[in-house]
Amino acid sequence: MASMDIKTSSEAHVESVESQKSILSSIDDDPVYSRREQRKIIRKIDLRLILMLGFLHCVCLIDRGNLGTAAVAGMEEELKLVGTQYSTIAVAFFPPYIAFQVLGPVLVRKIGPINYLSGICFVWGCVMLSAGFVKKWTEMVGIRIVIGALEAGFFPASVYLISTWYTRYDIQKRYAIFYLLGCVASAFTGILSYGITFMRGLGGLTAWRWIFVIQGLITCVLGATGWFVLVGFPDQMKKSKRKFLSDEEYDFIARRITKDRADASLEPFNLKKYLKAGLDINIWGIGLIYYSTTTTAYALSYFLPIIYKQGMGFSTGVSLCLFAPPYAAAGILMVTTSWLGDRYHIRGPILIFNAMLTIIGLPLMGFTESVASRLVGAFLVTIGANSNVPCAMAYQANNIRGQWKRAVSSAIFVGLGASGGMTGSLVYRSQDAPSYHPGILTCTGLSGLVISLVIVLSIRFRYLNKKADRGEIVIAGLPGFRYTY
Repeated sequence: MASMDIKTSSEAHVESVESQKSILSSIDDDPVYSRREQRKIIRKIDLRLILMLGFLHCVCLIDRGNLGTAAVAGMEEELKLVGTQYSTIAVAFFPPYIAFQVLGPVLVRKIGPINYLSGICFVWGCVMLSAGFVKKWTEMVGIRIVIGALEAGFFPASVYLISTWYTRYDIQKRYAIFYLLGCVASAFTGILSYGITFMRGLGGLTAWRWIFVIQGLITCVLGATGWFVLVGFPDQMKKSKRKFLSDEEYDFIARRITKDRADASLEPFNLKKYLKAGLDINIWGIGLIYYSTTTTAYALSYFLPIIYKQGMGFSTGVSLCLFAPPYAAAGILMVTTSWLGDRYHIRGPILIFNAMLTIIGLPLMGFTESVASRLVGAFLVTIGANSNVPCAMAYQANNIRGQWKRAVSSAIFVGLGASGGMTGSLVYRSQDAPSYHPGILTCTGLSGLVISLVIVLSIRFRYLNKKADRGEIVIAGLPGFRYTY
């Protein structure tokens, strides 16, 4: 029974599922394993997959966001950055990052997650290390372009890989842990960078150069570690010599995914279907929510230390160390709301709540005079923007089915998120320092857009679910499948 054929199981499931309620009530019922045994199997996956991907994402965000800490540690002065040159360096990362997004899910399937994800991590670590030896600001632009191209496939491939192992209402907690480790990186990048500044002069390198060298070395080490620890797709791992579960346990994972959404088996690749999947309006609506969220999240990672130093008058050391507390607070809320979202099968209300925190915090950070109120604003914005990232990821994953549709959806979703990074780099212009009012207003408007899009999509999903309940339509080609809102 444990080795039942997955394709046959999928076909039988499509015919037999009667309602979303029946799926949810029976998801933990398995003919072989008790619920306690199921939890043990899933914890094995969490330790190998979520933690390793989280650590790789951690260094990914460090390497992407260390520009702000390097800037306050002396990079602007040594490279003689003027006008829009800093913003140009920041934004140079995003065109190749966006352009190559769609390749990530395809390459991770063709090359395999272990080779692909750990390999690109190791290479971009080497490139990051070389940033510590640039002589001109244009060389830094070139390095950022290369890193953008290398990192392009990492996030969509990771989001896609995670979605193949877990059911829809197990996934937000996993996305939260995955992203939380990145937030921990963001939180402690400033403190790490502050510690590295005491290496100034060592080996003839100034402090900001050591930031790139040390963090690049850390990335290389984790990339190499990932090759030994990471796991591939469930169907690939069962056939692999590196499998870490038994055949019966892999069959259990397949049965669980089949019961949830009937897409455990990989369909043959069809370019026309792959690209056609990108026409789904739901993908773009949720993608715009992610774009609006990441605009603020990226802007914070690039400009918050500068706002602390230039706008609030803190010293370099204090500005770097103050980077940590808001991200630590964001991590607490992120885990709490993710648990609630999975427990009660909700996504939209959490997105709206977090967006409201951002809308309250942005004016406090940008338009008040008191340093205390501006710090409160920075906390609220950091908490709201970053907590919405895993929620938006789960919102997207819950409302898409089919392996290749899930793959192209991840690419579009993350591509729009990267576009948010480009927007965040451009709307916070050097000439607007230290208040950055145009950037503050832009992020406030986009947070309002998040709320509007969630309301519109919730109305649409509710309407379609009711039509499916009446038997008028079949959602996503699967009887019993319902949208989550």
